[in-house]
Amino acid sequence: MAYSHLLIAIDLTDDCHRVLERAHKLSLALECQATLVHVVEPLTMAFGGDVPMDLSLLQQQQTEQAQNKLNVLAEQHELLKNNNCHLLYGQPKQEIHQLAKDHGCDLIIVGSHGRHGLALLLGSTTNDLLAGAPCDVLAIDLKAHPVD
Repeated sequence: MAYSHLLIAIDLTDDCHRVLERAHKLSLALECQATLVHVVEPLTMAFGGDVPMDLSLLQQQQTEQAQNKLNVLAEQHELLKNNNCHLLYGQPKQEIHQLAKDHGCDLIIVGSHGRHGLALLLGSTTNDLLAGAPCDVLAIDLKAHPVD
């Protein structure tokens, strides 16, 4: 089965360049459409919801910075075409799964850091995306292999 629409989910860390380069090569080889997404999580989720201060200004700044970085990355990796670059707000698993459904994506591509210890116990976004994904998921191993 050939893939026709890739959904590339990135976290905006330095490692995301490796995911973008591999995904771009795959989209060219398959001659398929590619959509790029980053999900900004609410700061209240990171702090457990009980924060005794207003985080709205900080959240707005985080979202603006994420949008700017996402636009730069999309342009650098030739993925900014036809409104296929999305910055979403919410829980990554839910937002990425919904975007994949809404756009008819048949492969989600995400980087995997291969965490160990506490991070492994708590799970990761990559592992979270696998559960209940509406399509195939390809995890790019970020810890071992340089980009070709």
